[in-house]
Amino acid sequence: MLIVKSLSTFGRYLELMNKTFSRPERMRMFFKQYVKELSQLGVDSIGIVLLISLFIGAVICIQIKLNIQSPWMPRFTTGYTTREIMLLEFSSSIMCLILAGKVGSNIASEIGTMRVTQQIDALDIMGVNSASFLILPKILGLVTMMPFLVSFSIFAGMGGAYATAIIGNVITVDDLTYGLQHDFTEWYVWMGIIKSLFFAFIITSVSAFYGYTVEGGSFEVGKASTNSVVSSSVLILFADVFLTQILS
Repeated sequence: MLIVKSLSTFGRYLELMNKTFSRPERMRMFFKQYVKELSQLGVDSIGIVLLISLFIGAVICIQIKLNIQSPWMPRFTTGYTTREIMLLEFSSSIMCLILAGKVGSNIASEIGTMRVTQQIDALDIMGVNSASFLILPKILGLVTMMPFLVSFSIFAGMGGAYATAIIGNVITVDDLTYGLQHDFTEWYVWMGIIKSLFFAFIITSVSAFYGYTVEGGSFEVGKASTNSVVSSSVLILFADVFLTQILS
């Protein structure tokens, strides 16, 4: 029964995506919505991305120095390991899990509220492709902004590591700098960005699906918002394993 329900939900999701990825009827209105979503989903998320990445970079640096670093290991190991963790996982995968809670719940509740207040029905009656009008700008908006958010997260994490070196005297600045530069692989940056593009699509499309298909009242909107965050997070973790295997 669970398999049948899952396949049914996946089929409805594909139908909605088919409606979503159609040519916008009015490009001027679409561009206006697209710019709005760039600001709402991307620019408004920069603050939380910088804050979390700054502290996570600092914590990673401290934990590695205190618990992993030993006299048998080079002094630059702390900086090297901090960089690898930020590039390979945190700034792409873990950051997208955090954004799934912030952005995903916002999308699901916004579209869900429009559904229960019959605003989407009004758009359909007027002959507007409501799926494309509401969902496509959100998908393209977050996908466009995600590489910038990943880049900001990487630099903020490095800044947090330097803060521990300068303020906390956990490691010398020279050792940290050498570790951050040691054996640098540019592909790891691109791999994080590529993965984040897929994660951005998962966050927006899945959250929009739960909001668009909600039935009932305000209670169901809250439930759809919760389900969207849970489903997006699980799919991001599955996709992370799959993409890491392919891109590594």
